[in-house]
Amino acid sequence: MIKPCLPANEAKRLKALKELKIIDTVPEKEFDDISELASYVSNSPIALITFIEEERQWFKSRIGIDMCESSRDLSFCGHAILKPQEITIIENARLDERFKGNPLTESKDAPIIFYAGVPLTDKYGNALGTLCIIDHEPKKLNEHQIKALKTLAQQVVKLLELRVRNDYLEETEKTLRERNELLKNFAGVVSHDMKMPLANMIVTSDLLKEKYSAHLDEKAHEYLKYLKQSSLTLSDYITKILAHYETDKLSPREEEDQFDIHHLLEEIVDLLNITEDCEINFPENNLDLICNRVALEQILLNLLSNSLKYNDKEKILIDISCEEQKDVYYFSVNDNGMGIPQDKQKDIFELFATIDQIDRNGNRGNGIGLSTVQKLVNSLGGEIQVKSIIGKSTSFTFSIEKPIQQKTA
Repeated sequence: MIKPCLPANEAKRLKALKELKIIDTVPEKEFDDISELASYVSNSPIALITFIEEERQWFKSRIGIDMCESSRDLSFCGHAILKPQEITIIENARLDERFKGNPLTESKDAPIIFYAGVPLTDKYGNALGTLCIIDHEPKKLNEHQIKALKTLAQQVVKLLELRVRNDYLEETEKTLRERNELLKNFAGVVSHDMKMPLANMIVTSDLLKEKYSAHLDEKAHEYLKYLKQSSLTLSDYITKILAHYETDKLSPREEEDQFDIHHLLEEIVDLLNITEDCEINFPENNLDLICNRVALEQILLNLLSNSLKYNDKEKILIDISCEEQKDVYYFSVNDNGMGIPQDKQKDIFELFATIDQIDRNGNRGNGIGLSTVQKLVNSLGGEIQVKSIIGKSTSFTFSIEKPIQQKTA
């Protein structure tokens, strides 16, 4: 018997195998399916997907045997990986000097007499293991069988490459989630810490104006007005950032309520405290809804607020519709406002994305509200779209998934 030699690139090969993180993992159907096909096309009772470590060969997939590993010194695959680009075929191991006296060949119950192994070679030339077939008696393979085994081995290598990509993506996703959580916590802490100083600035500017008004010239009054307005704008910005991140804490399915759409809209209109000449048309049918009321209120409040702010018409018109279908509720908010440019419509739901548009009060948006709306809609199992014509109208349509009990009712 001749023990298999070590490949010239053994250190790199073992490093590549370790990076796969596949050794001692549980069986997987994708690998077992390939082993079964290898057994079938070669008409062999045993098929294995093996990986060669320092001292053992471990079977990721095994058809026809119960053991999951064996010694590398006794292995046939240890010899096969010495030729990374070739298939190793041993038609009769008892006639091969390398395996004379090998316990696996001399076994009385299930001797390894025939062996064929295709190295599982990565793109760097590392033979990590083999796809092999075994029989208990001498035999030959035809050209079609050899080609099929090589093709199946290539599929194993592709599975391994896919595994590496998936591991990388999972690790990247984990890192991004952790960083995102840190950023959210940072934004929350900073925003909360800034609220009080801003409130003090607003109050102080009012006090200065009230107490020293008679001693201030017109320019000083403008400065105080600008200071207060800037503080209010920043305070509103911070409030919206906090609201955006607070949406992650909502549990849409755990906070479901039953309510009618008209009552919800009446409360929202009261909150908006509308002073403009405005006509808001509620849905024709006053539907009873079952969903997260707080989330839906935030969605509609943001959309209606935008319809009011980004409207340059003397009379503001807003039409709201609500329809019930088998699995979802459909809503739309349509207005006769300024409109959104076509090339900006795909970006308006991105956080901090703005369209450089001044509202009817002379202020610019901060790109937070619609991003929050989309997060809330998605959390409720729905989608949101926008259609708009510059100078004429804007229409937001969105859906909300019904509770499971309503779907099956």
